Amino acid sequence: MTGVLASQQIEEMIARGEITADPAILPDQVQPASLDLRLGTRAWRVRASFLAGEGRPVSDRLAEFEMHQIDLSAGAVLEKGCVYVVPLMEGLALPPGIQAVANAKSSTGRLDLLTRAITDGGEEFDRIAPGYHGPLYAEICPRSFSVLVRPGMRLNQIRFRAGQATLTDDELNALHGETPLVDGPALIDEGLGFSVDLKPSQGTRVGYRAKPHTGVIDLDRIGYYDPSEYWEELHSASGQIILDPGAFYILVSREAVHIPPAYAAEMAPFLAMVGEFRVHYAGFFDPGFGHAQQGGAGSRGVLEVRCHESPFVLEHGQVVGRLVYERMSQVPRQLYGTGISSNYQGQGLKLSKHFRAPG
Repeated sequence: MTGVLASQQIEEMIARGEITADPAILPDQVQPASLDLRLGTRAWRVRASFLAGEGRPVSDRLAEFEMHQIDLSAGAVLEKGCVYVVPLMEGLALPPGIQAVANAKSSTGRLDLLTRAITDGGEEFDRIAPGYHGPLYAEICPRSFSVLVRPGMRLNQIRFRAGQATLTDDELNALHGETPLVDGPALIDEGLGFSVDLKPSQGTRVGYRAKPHTGVIDLDRIGYYDPSEYWEELHSASGQIILDPGAFYILVSREAVHIPPAYAAEMAPFLAMVGEFRVHYAGFFDPGFGHAQQGGAGSRGVLEVRCHESPFVLEHGQVVGRLVYERMSQVPRQLYGTGISSNYQGQGLKLSKHFRAPG
């Protein structure tokens, strides 16, 4: 068995006790190539982000860095700019040959809600070694908006992988020849490059910038909030915009991306040297993303961009990231966008599901 584990294999891991949970895992937590993770009942406000470190449990580090604890049972606000650690309802008892990687869910990333998994003895965020037995925690840092959370909310997700699953550039070129992965020329260099669209086919709206002083967002409210209260529209007639240091942007890829059913993908930075910005990535693209649109013509990727130390000119067609494709161990029984809740299939420039469609 080699590759990213599919939904039916995740269900088998649950049945074998390799994924544990209290309360029990709900059927709709299982996605085509990942498992949604749920917040527990308590949060720790901590002085700083941390990793447990070799041989050390997270509980010891919480005692070291704790400022105060928060009961989430009736709902609680996590404040912008603060760091929290929340035990998750799920835990792991991984067999020796299975590793795991976690990432923020799409809606989490689009709110600039930095969410990373940490583990006992962990020396990396979001990466969990084969054979890990222990609890899971979410580190949460709201960066643009304060958010109201409750137990059971799903801010991040986890994938499981056996062996080496990443496609080489030669394999990626061959796959693109068989079934186009983008709706134009493919830039393949340690993954499939994608660029930013700043010349829309209609109108001049190219993205959104988060407003600095806004109200709280209740993560249970879907299609509820007025975008104009939280976001400033970005317009460009020239095909370029200037990114401001510290600001958070929602943009869209120029390419329509296609993930065939037997593959999954993860978004990664392109090169650190291309500019003073970073595509803050929600990360996982499920098997079938873009597959059902126009006969498999793809869906565009939404880009979560943060500028760093100095203003930076971003131009239409500039390469800003890459998709790293991986083989699935099995084709999932249910693909993204076909009969399951898939909020972003067929998307263009789109805010998180919490906002009403802009006018």
